[in-house]
Amino acid sequence: MADTNLLAGPALRRLRKRESLTQAAMAGMLGISPSYLNLIERNQRPLSARVLVQVIERFDFDPRSLREDEAIGGLDGMVRRLADKRFSDLGIDREEVQELLAAAPQVAAAFARLYDTGGGERIMVEDTATAVRRAIERWQNHFADLDHAAEDLADELRLSRGEISAALSERLREKHQLQVRILPAEVIPGQVHRLDLHARQLQLSEMLPGAARRFQIARQVGMLEMREGIEQLVAGANLASAEARDALREHIADYLAGALLLPYRRFLRACEATGYDLAVLQRRFAVSFDQVAARLTTLGRVGERGLPFFMAVIDRAGRMTQFTSGGSGALYPLEGARSPAWVPYAAFERPGTVLTQAVTFGEGESAATGSGRHWFTITRTVDGDGVMCAGRRTVVLGIEARFAGDLSHARGVSLDRLDAVPLGVPCGRCGKTDCLTPAPARLASSLPRPRGGS
Repeated sequence: MADTNLLAGPALRRLRKRESLTQAAMAGMLGISPSYLNLIERNQRPLSARVLVQVIERFDFDPRSLREDEAIGGLDGMVRRLADKRFSDLGIDREEVQELLAAAPQVAAAFARLYDTGGGERIMVEDTATAVRRAIERWQNHFADLDHAAEDLADELRLSRGEISAALSERLREKHQLQVRILPAEVIPGQVHRLDLHARQLQLSEMLPGAARRFQIARQVGMLEMREGIEQLVAGANLASAEARDALREHIADYLAGALLLPYRRFLRACEATGYDLAVLQRRFAVSFDQVAARLTTLGRVGERGLPFFMAVIDRAGRMTQFTSGGSGALYPLEGARSPAWVPYAAFERPGTVLTQAVTFGEGESAATGSGRHWFTITRTVDGDGVMCAGRRTVVLGIEARFAGDLSHARGVSLDRLDAVPLGVPCGRCGKTDCLTPAPARLASSLPRPRGGS
């Protein structure tokens, strides 16, 4: 039985609708007034023991259904789920959770079921990505010993054999007894590469363009020749899960491919000589835009540092699918980066065109007070390889505006903070009348127009 102060309005309402009764009809069957039944259904009156007995006798009602929240752990179970870090900004307190259980227990049960079946997996994925990102940030995406080893190997191959792609392929064949073979797309559907140890082949899809093929060959060479160094780095990261360790291992393999194709000193000298002109660097080293961008986040060698860039990749849905802080100090996920005013979102309408923009990132008070950091960003779309799920996406390079003065891409762009586009969410204290994400008009119109009007 239930206690005498049981709030069971939603359960009683579902029962009435199941029986296709009006409130007046059900109230008559229970010997109470329609207004009293209405108050019970709205949880403004408790379900008394006398009325509960009538409900059980007349409708074959199972009173255990009144405790349906026990299946999801009751109040404590819902509080635990809603304490997830993804909801931390909502400020949900225990009293609100109790009100949800009382007013809409089925909605609460639906949320709990969805959370329990899908939420745990998402948390694991998010935690894995966060752990790997933090490990990379501890090194500022510069793995000095591996980078030196890759540079030495690249110089050896270039000096002894000339063209790097042929030299890397020969290295695989002579030292590792692996033949590079280009296969039709239908032979390895949905894959860009496959290592077939039985056939002693590194198999690459015909759909891969030249730069991507060279990258995969360099990647395989790096993984084979620097395996011990890779494993030492992975072990030193102290990552808890196998998924995180695998993800870090993959990142380092990509890093090594970039280090072989873009050897540190030669690449840095070319950057400085060209003002970091991305198109020239692509052509000079026979690599893709995204390969140059990724390498620019790694230039942290002591005594030979390059400019500190971050790199982000954004898909058509506006999701940031990759982020590397490098030595820039940029914080994932860049507060305000979801603003449509940021140029990466316009880049999809101008594929292949390099676009630039000076911005300040920051949300809420930091945007209103001008405390958001001032960045110069360079954006271009890159296309997928025709395999897997690699569609068109935008690659973004960012550098603090104070370092951007000598960049070729910054010519003609104002680096004055007052001219930067502020990115963030509307702020209740913001008085900017023509901000791209303005505060309510009545507030903005009541405050003086700031200098520069932006």
